[in-house]
Amino acid sequence: MRTTELTRRRPDTAVTTRVLLAGPALMAGYGVVRLAGRAVGDYGPGVWWSVAHVLFLAGVLAFVPVFLGLRRPAGVRGGGRTGIRVAAAAGLLGAAAVAVQASIDLVVGFLAADKRAMSDMFEKIQDVPGVMPVVYSVVPMLFWLGLLALVTLLAFLRRDVVPAPSPLLVLAGAVTMAVSLDLLAAGALCIGLALYPVRRGLRG
Repeated sequence: MRTTELTRRRPDTAVTTRVLLAGPALMAGYGVVRLAGRAVGDYGPGVWWSVAHVLFLAGVLAFVPVFLGLRRPAGVRGGGRTGIRVAAAAGLLGAAAVAVQASIDLVVGFLAADKRAMSDMFEKIQDVPGVMPVVYSVVPMLFWLGLLALVTLLAFLRRDVVPAPSPLLVLAGAVTMAVSLDLLAAGALCIGLALYPVRRGLRG
């Protein structure tokens, strides 16, 4: 089968191509705004917090069409196709959890009068049974695991679309963000570098 057949364009693929770098860019913006707010000593309830978390929420949501667009690669059949769909589904579930987390952060930041009130509100929310694993600890990890698995599978099954270094860059980005929130922009840059060749591959 020719490469042109493998990369035939579908509406969802066209959307994926357009938004592929939006997620990393918005997450990098979140990291930069967060650092700026902390630098001026005003990262709590207020403008810096709200702008940062709007960017964070938008960045997570920008990955939704990416997962949807990459879950049905042309030319992949059988177990590989199933694995890709499972990875994409896991990523979408994780994205939903992270989006809920970002939304909670926005609402709490809007309602809280100061950092102490914000901390008290977060404590009450996280004390609700099931909230911690579903919104903050376990399920959100599926976002990164799903993205890593999806890119890794495509690197094996569709090398014309996803080059071999992309999974390593996704892993580096996820680990960098996990090490410290102060490294969010650096981690997002790694994710962007991983996905940029994918954008070119989809266009091909």
